[in-house]
Amino acid sequence: MIQVRDFYGVEAQPAVDGVTWRLVIGPDQGAPHFNLRVFEVQPGYATPYHSHWWEHEIFVLSGKGVIRTEQGDLPVRYGSTVFIPGGEMHQLQNTGDELLRFICLVPQDWLQNVKQTGC
Repeated sequence: MIQVRDFYGVEAQPAVDGVTWRLVIGPDQGAPHFNLRVFEVQPGYATPYHSHWWEHEIFVLSGKGVIRTEQGDLPVRYGSTVFIPGGEMHQLQNTGDELLRFICLVPQDWLQNVKQTGC
């Protein structure tokens, strides 16, 4: 069933100081493979510097900042798209004066052990 909802209707969860996230599409909405999340990073704050097994894709909705990587910092702003391969260390830092808001798409945990096959 097709669903439309306002992301503000989903309660924001604290991630770390100055960072919240909302799981706007996931298993509860019938999505078996991916989660769509909305993150909000306050000015001067950042997500943890971390890595994980999955790739993820990011689209910046507002604000500006940098993606801290092992190769250096990469600037992002409204309209930026980011691809982060699995296993890559990364962090999103808000370097601006306004909210840094982005969406990211990540797989469900059960997909970690699914073997990928090519065509």
